Amino acid sequence: MRFPGGKLVSLSPGAHNKLQKAIVEQFAPRFAECPRLLYLGDAAQKNLYIHAEALKALHFPLTEHDKLPDVIIFDEKRDWVFLIEAVTSHGPMSQKRVLELERILTDCPVGLIYVSAFPDMTEFRRHISEIAWDTEVWIAELPEHLIHYNGDRFLGPRDRSRD
Repeated sequence: MRFPGGKLVSLSPGAHNKLQKAIVEQFAPRFAECPRLLYLGDAAQKNLYIHAEALKALHFPLTEHDKLPDVIIFDEKRDWVFLIEAVTSHGPMSQKRVLELERILTDCPVGLIYVSAFPDMTEFRRHISEIAWDTEVWIAELPEHLIHYNGDRFLGPRDRSRD
């Protein structure tokens, strides 16, 4: 996999990292207008890629890597941050997970978009009841589509005033 700046990096084998690769290579260019990878954890090496300077500028607590989602992508054009969980074994963006991230990102000045990414429909169906409202779902086997968990808008930052 080629990271920003042209650096070639190998992810450890496995379904989780295969999904993370799809997120960076397929999701990001489709749904972020000007995507910039800020964080990617590997199954074997949790902090494989960290753009610490950019995360610090967005008020991400760098001391809490274990609480960060699997992939973080910044859409510089719209000032949105996509917080993406790659769901292969652990759960999706549940209400509990969203609230946990909201707590640690209270000072983040940009829009936050919560995404649960699944490799396929089978895995999505296994977790469907856990997915939080006002979040997005992306399924790698259908990469051009998003499922939005609400009806009043589509793909935008979560309204933090409603919590």
